[in-house]
Formats: sequence, C-alpha cells, structure tokens
Amino acid sequence: MADAVVVGAGPNGLTAAAELARAGLSVQVYEAADTVGGGARTEELTLPGFRHDPCSAVHPFGIGSPAFQALPLARHGLEWLQPELPMAHPFPDGTAAVLGRTVGETAASLGPRDAGTYRRLMEPFTGHWNAVAADFFRPPWAGLPRDPYRFVRFGLTGTPPVAVLAQRFREPKARALLAGLSGHAICRLREPFTGAMAMMFALAAHERGWPVARGGSQSISDALAGYLTELGGVIHTGVTVRKLDELPPARAYLFDTSPTALARIASLGDSFRRYRYGPSVFKVDYALDGPVPWTSPDARRAGTIHVGPTYTEIGDALTRAVTGRPPQTPFLITSQPTVVDPSRAPEGKHVFWAYAHVPHGWHGDATDAMERQIERFAPGFRDLVLARAVTGPAGLAARNANYVGGDIACGAFSGLQSVLRPRLAAIPYATRRPGVFLCSSATPPGPGVHGMSGHNAALAVLRHLRRTAAAR
Repeated sequence: MADAVVVGAGPNGLTAAAELARAGLSVQVYEAADTVGGGARTEELTLPGFRHDPCSAVHPFGIGSPAFQALPLARHGLEWLQPELPMAHPFPDGTAAVLGRTVGETAASLGPRDAGTYRRLMEPFTGHWNAVAADFFRPPWAGLPRDPYRFVRFGLTGTPPVAVLAQRFREPKARALLAGLSGHAICRLREPFTGAMAMMFALAAHERGWPVARGGSQSISDALAGYLTELGGVIHTGVTVRKLDELPPARAYLFDTSPTALARIASLGDSFRRYRYGPSVFKVDYALDGPVPWTSPDARRAGTIHVGPTYTEIGDALTRAVTGRPPQTPFLITSQPTVVDPSRAPEGKHVFWAYAHVPHGWHGDATDAMERQIERFAPGFRDLVLARAVTGPAGLAARNANYVGGDIACGAFSGLQSVLRPRLAAIPYATRRPGVFLCSSATPPGPGVHGMSGHNAALAVLRHLRRTAAAR
C-alpha cells in the first residue's frame, strides 16, 4: 500500500507529492497527459523550433514561492531569467508606466503627482517579501501570521477593491497600472481583494522580479518531477482516472483537479455544488519574424506587457467577460519570453504570447480584436507574424480538464470565494471523505504557478496521517 496517491501532475500535484516524499512517505502520481506539467508546459505550437507556453509563461509568484524556495529545483534544471523590466504598460503617446525592480523606478514612471503616493503604498512592505509571502500564501489554520503588523496593514489596504485603491492616485497612468495588475484575477475592478492582488504582483516585481524559466515553463514541472523521482516517488503518465477504486490502495489521496472532477471521481455528490467557475480567456501564441515593434522603448525591454491604456477601458473589458458579453476592445496580458531567452526560437525570431478575457465557455474568435489592440501600440505587428496557434475556451478546457469552461483560474475570483476556496472550511483541502484531499488552485492561495496549494494540502495530509496513526 502506498502512503499517498496524487492525481494530476501539475505544479500543485507535483509539489504536494514532493513534500510528502520528502517527509518519508511512499508516493505515486497519476497524470492523464503523456507528460507532466498541467498549467506549466512548453510545446512547439506553431512552427518547428518555436517553443511556446500553452498556459502560464511568467512566474512572479513562482520565484517568490516559499514552497519552491525550499526545494532544490535548481539542481534539477530550473533557472530563472529576469528581463530588464518585469512589466511595462504602454500608452498611445509612446510612453509607459513600468513595474520595475525598485519602488523608485516604478514611482518615477507614474509622474510627479503620483510618485510619492506609490512610494507610500509599497514601501512598508518592501524588504519583507519572505514574511508577506508566507502569510499571504499560508493555509487558514496555520496559526498567527509571521509578521502580524504587516499582515494587518496589507489586509486593511488590499481588502477593498482596486477601484478604491486607484482613487489614491491623480493621474491616468497609475490607475491603469493598478487596473492591469488586478486584471490577472479576471474579475470586475470593484470586487473585494482586487487591491491585494494588484499590490502582491507589484511587490513581487520589486522583491523577486517577474521571471521566465529558461527553456519555458515546462522546466518548472520537469524540475519538480525530477526531485520527486530522486526521492523515490513514482510518476505514471497517460492514465486517466475516472473512479477512486481505479487507484491503488493508499492512506491518502490528493487531487490536483477541479472540484467538479474530484466530486465525480471520489463520489462526493454535491459537495461542491456552490462552487462557481469564472470567465475564460482567448489565447494566441505567435511565431514572429522579429521582436514586437512597440512604440514604447520600455515595452521593448519588458518581459510582460499589459495592453489597455485606461482604467475605464480595462474595467469595461473585464466587466464584459464577467457578464457574458463578447470582447470589444480587449485588455491584453502579453509575454515576450525571447527578449531574455533567445533559445525559445530560431536565431533572430521570437515567440509572443497574448490573451484576452472572454465569457465562460465563449465560442467566438477574438483574434482580430486582439491584433487591432496590439497594433495600436506596436504598428506593423501583423507584418511579423509567421504563424499563430489560437486557443479559445473550449480548446483550453480540452487541453487541461481543470480549466472548466476555459477558466484558467479554476474558479471565479468573486465575493468570499476569492479567499474561501473551494468552500468555507477550517481545512479547505480536506473533503467529507476521510483521506481524500484537494490540492489544486481551487484551494488557497489560489491560481498561479507557485505550488503553494499543493504544499498546504501536503501539510494537511501529514496532520491527518499523524492523527490517524495516533488513534490506532
């Protein structure tokens, strides 16, 4: 009998498996795809030699993850590459707000009227990433925060919507920058906790950067799998699990799946009936004949570019996706990995990654709307396109079953579900079936390639196994 069986070899499943194996448990992992990776994969989607990330590409929370930092992933091939600028947010006049490696660099890009406001917002937390991240990513039952003062201060500032946070600033640049940062949550700008989302992304840039993994996001998954194998863990790929009794006997089962899939596989009935899935994205991966011709010089040296010039325009694009309306003038999150990792494309060529927000399960085509938006800030972009790989919500869901209806966050970021995922519970990773746990991004702290949902779930499993052994 195995000590633990993990279903799903995404970053959270692999992290959970590695944590349990590191604790001395025998662990087996079952993955439906032919390779490990989940939301952290790299494939030739367009032309030979062009290596794209089908989902996550940039990893501010990965490099700053307490779980990843505690694992010897560099020994297994993971190398972080930092672009000159973590992120740029260009405007039609050729200028840009930048998210730099320092608070000062970012503040200066916002103009003199808002520079001091940004400094006052972020400086209480700079230099304290380890404590802030540990408290932000921790499970609810983990006891007192490591840094109670900053935890409370961060919460008081970030719990209100980003719409409230933006009112501190006078100029459009700062408000657009904050809106774009919170847009990663794919929700309306008036949702609670979106302020915290924007602040965490900004703090991550100042403290750890927004890097890519050399060779692509697959390197993260491969490093986790390599460490797990070194510890004696066994990974089975190409195995689709439909029922719990198809798995070998084990003392605990962890599912890096959606709550819907877990309920079906483990016969949990309506345990997650109130869990809500959110909007989707429409994603295009490009093979380019040269670098994106951004009008803004700052955008040309950034790893990530947010495309949406005003707070109002970004807010409208997000609201349309949430309320089921097709994109009109989309807000784009884009990544250009080859500015820092030329190995991802043939010499002189580039890969480029962009997505727009669209309604859950949407069946339209946003390619033209996205490219018109890019051309506003990079005239001549279309002339560089050698090939495209276009993926809408249905394609995302087919590629990764956790993306229900194309929801890459595995659950809507709205209301209390923003922080109480997948439901209100003292131990959100546990289920009503003893020994069965959920470890996907549907659990705290939520989406992102950081492994912390898997790490936290593994801690819950270890507590469960200790109690079970003590009761015998």
